[in-house]
Amino acid sequence: MPIQRIARKYSQGFTLIELLIVMVILGLLASLVGPRLFGQLDSSKIKAARTQIEMVGAALDTYRLDMSRYPTTEQGIAALTEKPADPAQAALWRGPYLKKRVDKDPWGNSYVYKTPGAKSDYELSSLGADGKEGGSGNDADIHSWE
Repeated sequence: MPIQRIARKYSQGFTLIELLIVMVILGLLASLVGPRLFGQLDSSKIKAARTQIEMVGAALDTYRLDMSRYPTTEQGIAALTEKPADPAQAALWRGPYLKKRVDKDPWGNSYVYKTPGAKSDYELSSLGADGKEGGSGNDADIHSWE
C-alpha cells in the first residue's frame, strides 16, 4: 500500500522545474530553426515573383498574337483579364489570358508594366520587398528581361 501512495503522489503532474526545462529546450530549438525558416520564406517570395513574371509574360505574348500588339502602359496587365470596351478590339480579344488577375507581387506591391520597354517590347518588374527601385537581396528588383 505505501508504494501505491508514493506512485500516485509523483504521477499527478509535472513539477515547475520540469516545465521550465522543457520551455528552455523549446526556446533553444526555436532560436536555431527560426532564422533558417524565415530565410527560406524570403527566397520563396523571390522565386514566386520570378514565376509570376514569366507567367504574365507568356500571357502577354498570347495577347499580342490575338491583338497584334501588347497592352499599352495605361491598360497595364489588367488588359489580360478584362475585355476591351472598344467593339473592334473586343472582337479580337480571346481572353481572359490569365485565370486570376495578377496585380500584386508576393510582397503586396504592384507590378510595374511599361511598353515599349527600353530593353524589350515590354518591361514587367517587381520592385522587391522594399517597393523601391534598386536594392539588393530581398529588396532587389526582378525584371522580365533578366
